[in-house]
Amino acid sequence: MSLNDGLNRRAFLKNAGMTALVGAVGSGTSVATAAAGVAAAASNSKFDFDTPYNRFGTDSTKYDQQARVYGKENIQVGMGIADMDFRAAPSITKALTERLQHENWGYLDMGGPAMKAFNEGIISWNKRRYGVDINPETLVITTGVHPGLIAALKTFSPPGSKVILQTPTYNGFYSDLTASGTIAEENPLKLVNGHYAMDFEDLERRISHETNTLILCNPQNPTGNCWSKEDLLRLGEICTRRRVIVLADEIHCDFVTKGNKYTPYATLENKDIVMNSLTFKAASKSFGLAAMKCAWFYSDNADYVARVKANNRADLTTLGMIASKSAYEGGEEWLTACNEYIDGNHDFVESYVKANIPMIKVYKPQGTYLSWLDVSAVADKINAKQLAIEANKNIKPGTRPLSPE
Repeated sequence: MSLNDGLNRRAFLKNAGMTALVGAVGSGTSVATAAAGVAAAASNSKFDFDTPYNRFGTDSTKYDQQARVYGKENIQVGMGIADMDFRAAPSITKALTERLQHENWGYLDMGGPAMKAFNEGIISWNKRRYGVDINPETLVITTGVHPGLIAALKTFSPPGSKVILQTPTYNGFYSDLTASGTIAEENPLKLVNGHYAMDFEDLERRISHETNTLILCNPQNPTGNCWSKEDLLRLGEICTRRRVIVLADEIHCDFVTKGNKYTPYATLENKDIVMNSLTFKAASKSFGLAAMKCAWFYSDNADYVARVKANNRADLTTLGMIASKSAYEGGEEWLTACNEYIDGNHDFVESYVKANIPMIKVYKPQGTYLSWLDVSAVADKINAKQLAIEANKNIKPGTRPLSPE
């Protein structure tokens, strides 16, 4: 199937008509109404999220790396990494194009007016959208959320100490632990009626004198949970009482589905809990700027910030700063439309999978643009455990064994 064959739900609705969708997802007034709304929205959007955007040939991890490993003929849709395929917000392209007219790329003044305006844009965005009051004195620019987290881990968690991860979680956190010489202490989330929940009893048991930090993912990657204020307060109470510093990765905060809410850790009313934390953010997920290498962290605790800042090296690029600055200055309308489009994608995936692939379970996430699919029934049906055992009998020395997954 070609990339131009209409591999998107809005094109499907417009080209195939209502009967095709209702036949695919099952009849019912609610499905039909939702489908009609999606079809109408396709012509109302100011921005084009429908047209597939060819990213091959741009050194893309999501496409070119996969083509290099598996062969381009086998790659139709890039998966496995949190990276959008839409064109960037027009404000970003405009700002970058204007800067490109000046053909010199000398050292960036990290204390100049452009950087000051950038910081002010970050503060304004978080205040306006989420009610977060960021002290400009405790806002620190870094190259990415990963470098920021690594700096914090090196500050608070000595090599060999444990870092709590609430699993399933973003696999990139494990690379941060490797870089800091720390060890993962996994606190598994509980699956309750199809949705994940924190296991506070297990968390309490896993904290020892070797545990100094916990990486919180909010909204959670990959489950899509937007943790409630009650969840965060209970987690914060345990961590503060047990002297475990919370490192809150909130990079997915701009993506929340209808009827749900993102609660920034820094807005909790218990100030002792807030003071025992740092928050890490970037525009990279919200606006597709991962390769621009620009992020920031902040905290009400000036001492924490100063200590982490000593381990932070912000090798910021001019284009990274301009891209993020222009996203916050002129990209909000685009992001709102993008959120609405992704919300519809989530509805489509949930309806389609439930109707057509009954052995896979999927629940619409509260946040992020990720879909977390439960394929355990398929694994059981094909006897994946036994298949892995058989495959590993003839594995070449030095090769990583195959797992049932």
